[in-house]
Amino acid sequence: MPNRNQTRRIHLGNIPIGGGAPVSVQSMTNVPTADVAAALHQIKALADAGCDIVRLAIPDMTAAAALKEIVKDSPVPLVADIHFDARLAVESIKNGVHGVRINPGNIGGEEKVRMVVEAAGNAGIPIRAGANGGSLPKGLLDSFMAKGMSHSEALAEALCHAAMEQVKLLESYDFHAIKVSMKASNVPVTVAACRKFAQRSDCPLHLGITEAGTEYNAICKSAAGIGALLLDGLGDTIRVSITGDPVKEVRAAISILESCGLRDAMPELVSCPTCGRTKYDMISLADKVETYIRKQKSKGIRYSIRKVAVMGCAVNGPGEAADAELGIAGGPPGKLLLFRNGVITETIAEEDAMRRLEEELTGYQIR
Repeated sequence: MPNRNQTRRIHLGNIPIGGGAPVSVQSMTNVPTADVAAALHQIKALADAGCDIVRLAIPDMTAAAALKEIVKDSPVPLVADIHFDARLAVESIKNGVHGVRINPGNIGGEEKVRMVVEAAGNAGIPIRAGANGGSLPKGLLDSFMAKGMSHSEALAEALCHAAMEQVKLLESYDFHAIKVSMKASNVPVTVAACRKFAQRSDCPLHLGITEAGTEYNAICKSAAGIGALLLDGLGDTIRVSITGDPVKEVRAAISILESCGLRDAMPELVSCPTCGRTKYDMISLADKVETYIRKQKSKGIRYSIRKVAVMGCAVNGPGEAADAELGIAGGPPGKLLLFRNGVITETIAEEDAMRRLEEELTGYQIR
């Protein structure tokens, strides 16, 4: 497990952020916030998938008013996403939201920032500030390029500088419950900006790659960028931005945390890529096992088993996956091998594989 960078501790509802707290998974609804039923349905689906924090767009007063009902029934803390209009932030806070996300540079000037800070301070909730590659203060990027930096170097420095200025502004009002994000669609730029910021501030960091694209590219870019920073010990909350179903964001984020050693999969599913030795529909079985484990865990069921393996043949099965407490591998035609800790214990019919795995996993449930 990477050594975590020590940041200041803040709280978003009942979720501790920073100061060594577990890295939290965040996502965002993509239905109209004013549609209370639709918003709550999606929030609950995200929570069931393992999401810790959900952000909602607040484009107008109707959406801000809807928060009153949404907050009341939400299973997780909520963040109001505000742009341009400080009144929307104040109204969202009045309606019980657990945190607000603002860009102090587009909220309407320092007095408007003060208005939001005072409301958040009185409510005891945090503010997420930060910079985005597409909305930097005018002339800032050019000023760093004029110093001889490449475009990428200048963009990373500009993101960090803009975020630091936002932190200074919020702290000038004696407000310190701040979380910061610096995002670009370019992975190396985002990583460089976050590393620079972590050397200059102890504010908790929210990690993500903005505008990452559709599912395949978004997961690859996010794994590279978020994963690199997590392995550096940086990051207190994360979001994997995917064009599509936000539940997929949560699954990807959890997988990244598990891969970086920051969450225990319990159980982790491992499977081989298949080859010409595979004589059964291993891909389908691996998908079924993965779905089964995910659904069981979403119901609150926990397991003591560390690793489950679905492997193509006896070569890759009990051999390469010997550290799996439970596994299945291809065997004679129409048969599969059930093994435990590298030792084959049973030969079963292929059609019985899923049923037998479910039976075996039941014995590892923590009651």
